[in-house]
Formats: sequence, C-alpha cells, structure tokens
Amino acid sequence: MREAFPEGNYVFPPERGTRISEDAIASVVEKAGKLAGFTFKAHPHQLRHACGYYLANKGYDTRMIQAWLGHRNIQHTVRYTQLAAGRFEAIEWN
Repeated sequence: MREAFPEGNYVFPPERGTRISEDAIASVVEKAGKLAGFTFKAHPHQLRHACGYYLANKGYDTRMIQAWLGHRNIQHTVRYTQLAAGRFEAIEWN
C-alpha cells in the first residue's frame, strides 16, 4: 500500500480519490459480523486483536508482534502470547 499510495496513510485504497470514513469501515465490519452469525457487535478494533492472537498462535516472536501492531509497551502485546496454546511447542526437551 505504501508503494501504491505513497502520499496517503490509507489501509484501504480510495476508489474515488477520497478516504473511506471510519464510520463506513465500522459499518462494513458490523455487517460482516452479522453475516458470520456473531452474537455480538463486531467492530474494526477486533480485527487488530484477531491479528495479534493469530500471530501468537503461529509462534511468532513477541517483539515482532509488538512491532507489527505498533505497541510502545510490550505488556500490551504479552496478552496475545499468554493465551497462545502452542507457545511451548518449539521447546525441545532432551
């Protein structure tokens, strides 16, 4: 995205030359949650948490996850790794 739109800070590229509003993105995520059958209201920030948990469950380094999510404090990242079921699978016991 940075290469395609170096002048912008957009997550999604604008089709009409204008940015997508936060409300529009929230509406899309909420509708997707309803279509998925969620019993709670989905919102965009949950995608950020899902990414953190996904990376932790895949065994990525906590510092890498911290950088990817842009956390200044490692404690904000640790919550994802604490719940990762397979976090000790890479340890080889001899």
